[in-house]
Amino acid sequence: MKQEAAESSGFEIVDSALMMKVFCGFAVLAALSLAISFGGRWFGHTIAMAGYTDDTTTREVVIGNDVVAAPANTIRFEKARRDGVAGRLDLYLRWPELDGYSEAARLAFNNLDGNKHIIFMSLEPRVMTRDMSGRLAPIYNALTVKPGVPGPEGMTLFGFSETSGYLNEVLAVAARSGEPAFVARCLNGTEADESLAPCERDVFVGNGLSMTYRFPRELLGDWRALDAAVVAKANAMLHVE
Repeated sequence: MKQEAAESSGFEIVDSALMMKVFCGFAVLAALSLAISFGGRWFGHTIAMAGYTDDTTTREVVIGNDVVAAPANTIRFEKARRDGVAGRLDLYLRWPELDGYSEAARLAFNNLDGNKHIIFMSLEPRVMTRDMSGRLAPIYNALTVKPGVPGPEGMTLFGFSETSGYLNEVLAVAARSGEPAFVARCLNGTEADESLAPCERDVFVGNGLSMTYRFPRELLGDWRALDAAVVAKANAMLHVE
């Protein structure tokens, strides 16, 4: 009787099971749309970070007899951003703030402003008895070509001999009163132009660590402040007993 009345009025009765399927279909589509929206935002953030993190949680990393306490946003590799024991720790810092990645530092870390600001630091157990300054007299002096050429801020730049194994590099040396000389090796020519940090220097820190830091060649002119600040930063991250 109800079916006849519906047919006579021109309306068609829709099966309730079919309506339920349609409703469920719309619900699934809505859920997928919401998931894609949130997922897109998350992945978009991940892509924009490009491996960086702005997490400033301090991680304590044990290397040999030393404990390094470093904010996560200064640690270069994601797998190393954890507490525990490691063979070495690689960091990157913005100059001159010596801070890690953040939204404010994004241009510097991505080298988008045309200037080179990033210093790369590695901490690992010592494998030599002398740091770079200590190797000047017994090793580097025999491998470099004298007399050298004047560099910035009282520095002298020495080329390496062809048999030294340091082709396309120069040795930057600057005397310091009451301290061992500042010594760094820098790439030269095209290789230096293409590198974000073509100069490197290593210094002993902590109980048994060697700290190597790589920096833009443009900072050679500020070598005094650079070396003092980087060494102080490394020591500040160490729990020395």
